[in-house]
Amino acid sequence: MIALIQRVTHASLKIDGAEYSRIGQGLVVLLGLERDDTLAAGEKLLGKVLDYRVFADSEGRMNGSVRDVGGAVMLVSQFTLAASTDKGLRPGFSSAMPPAEAEALYDQLVTWLQSEHPGTVTGEFGADMKVLLENDGPVSFILR
Repeated sequence: MIALIQRVTHASLKIDGAEYSRIGQGLVVLLGLERDDTLAAGEKLLGKVLDYRVFADSEGRMNGSVRDVGGAVMLVSQFTLAASTDKGLRPGFSSAMPPAEAEALYDQLVTWLQSEHPGTVTGEFGADMKVLLENDGPVSFILR
């Protein structure tokens, strides 16, 4: 499982040209699910996302988590993060979780994350989405 997190001042997500979700200050989390991922591993990773210190404290140091600053989270499924890019010029997706399994796990993770952090919004699994964001910093990290 791979999470690409981006600290944002605001973000919105559109599906078919219509706004689907929006957040202010917080994190956009792009989540790639791989074949052997589990709910327990996902809960652990998303717990780390919620506690990861990427927001500035009063001294300008990255000492605050999204929970600490009362920020929102936008969780977006992105299977391309699970791509194999080691060979050639075209990504391979054999390491990505099959769509039906991935959707079931993603839905469970959304439920868990929304219970842990009520300021959580999502995209729609499998949809063609447009994510508009203002990366604050820029600050981006890959968590596994």
